[in-house]
Amino acid sequence: MQTQFALNDAAIDKFAGSDPERIAILLDVDGTLIELGPTPFQVHVPDELRDALVQLSHLTGGALALVSGRPIRDLDLLFDPLQLPAIGGHGAELRLNGVTQHMAPIMSDGLREALGLAAVLRPGIVVEDKGYSVALHYRKVPQHESWLMRHIAAACKAHSDDRTEVLPGKLMLEVKLPSINKGESVRELMKLAPFAGRNPIFIGDDVTDESVFEVMPDLGGLAFSVTREVEGLAGIFDSPAQVRQALYRMANGHNVSGNTFSS
Repeated sequence: MQTQFALNDAAIDKFAGSDPERIAILLDVDGTLIELGPTPFQVHVPDELRDALVQLSHLTGGALALVSGRPIRDLDLLFDPLQLPAIGGHGAELRLNGVTQHMAPIMSDGLREALGLAAVLRPGIVVEDKGYSVALHYRKVPQHESWLMRHIAAACKAHSDDRTEVLPGKLMLEVKLPSINKGESVRELMKLAPFAGRNPIFIGDDVTDESVFEVMPDLGGLAFSVTREVEGLAGIFDSPAQVRQALYRMANGHNVSGNTFSS
């Protein structure tokens, strides 16, 4: 079995050496393309990254998409002026050719309001209300994790008509509908032009990305992670900065020999 060190060493070469004419590039955002910030709204997208995404979208014939837990509207603000194909809200939204499909209903106002009280009862917790889910970030107050778990359980019990599940992330807990996941929305995306017929490559970093890791073999694709060792990965990146370096190398046409997918 390869060591994590060896996977780290190989990740950039394996990814950057892929043939953009044959692949689709699927990218998680937070913790993958960019570093986590103190809150979801205090993050930085380098201009060089925007430029590389434009170039890679061109090289892949438009088969590049963001696959994020963020709503698509927030992705557009973050990557402005770009409006890329995207899967948002852990699979609740899918946008292609400027048209957004809503893959999940909105959660009830009562449950969303009950969950949102966490920010009032424990200042420092940040509430991200996405409509179809609510993410509760405790990066600033990690000591409140146990309290937050109890708060979520009580809110969900009081609104039991809403079928929900709790998705853990990095210093974050997200309450969402159980039918939503990134993997199934990626399956739908890969049926559509210009993604159809290509080999997808996905990079993600968290538990929330495991549903995409799982569908990559069925789609003839490869999965890379950032820092996490998961069975079946093609490689592991050390950091978002290393992911960006691989994207820059592919965008600039470096290391185009030794393609990952060969005929």
